[in-house]
Amino acid sequence: MSEIGTYIGIDVSKSYLDVYAPSLGAFRVEYTDGGLEELVERLSHLEIALVVMEATGKMESVCAAFLANSGMPVAVINPRRVRDFACASGRLAKTDKIDAEVIALFGGSMKPEPRKIRNEDEQRFDELLTRRRQVIGMTTTEKNRLGTTRDRKLHRRIIAHIKWLEHELSDVNREMSDAIEASPVWRVKDALLRSVPGIGETTSRVLIAELPELGELTRKEIASLVGVAPMNRDSGALRGRRTISGGRPAVRTALYMAALSASRYNPDLRSFYQRLVAAGKPKKVALTATMRKLIVMLNAVVARGTCWQPECP
Repeated sequence: MSEIGTYIGIDVSKSYLDVYAPSLGAFRVEYTDGGLEELVERLSHLEIALVVMEATGKMESVCAAFLANSGMPVAVINPRRVRDFACASGRLAKTDKIDAEVIALFGGSMKPEPRKIRNEDEQRFDELLTRRRQVIGMTTTEKNRLGTTRDRKLHRRIIAHIKWLEHELSDVNREMSDAIEASPVWRVKDALLRSVPGIGETTSRVLIAELPELGELTRKEIASLVGVAPMNRDSGALRGRRTISGGRPAVRTALYMAALSASRYNPDLRSFYQRLVAAGKPKKVALTATMRKLIVMLNAVVARGTCWQPECP
């Protein structure tokens, strides 16, 4: 018998997928191509409202893309939300089967929005960006290690590794540039983003890979998605300090560096930042507000499809 509006929960691990469906109960399949095909086959007779899974360091991306390509709506959610939901409902025990059931219950109760699943090109570009961050991190580590190494032979090996990493970084950068040039959509988006003073090549790539929703949401939605929307902390007569949290850390990190540059070289954002500082705002608060204004500005530029124009005379 089919179920109308069934919410499916999937707990993702490296080797297995633990699945819970109300009519099928809990079951496990291997996290392989054959296991994914078996999963689709077992779920094919259900009227699925949503398949819900947690974000697990991009380990869930293959499963999410496979199910989405099979015509199933998929939502990938923050694991913290599921854990808080489990604690609030009194489900303190934790196993893979229990997690799958809790994820399904979370989906039925909270009804998260289906996520836009990246296509193959978008996933590859995101992997290149991740690789770039890894290579830069390893290069920094090796350079720090170089300063504390006294053994000459080991010193030469570290230098050789740094040169290899620099060559690898050059190759990754070239592949990312080629990917943007090969895509008409990305090429136009890159030009629009880099028309805004403060946005360079690296920030543009991060936004293309990590924030595909840019230009499709409202100003409040995009600020909240990135994690630069101030959150209230009020209770009774207490008026707490507004803070930012959540969002997408990689985007927020890139946006922070871009806001530093934009607060000096972008006429609109420079006057905005200076006005906040002159009003007595701490510089970090003013810079955070500049980050929010910058992402709203970028969202508008992409949505309109026209290059940035200064507002200030």
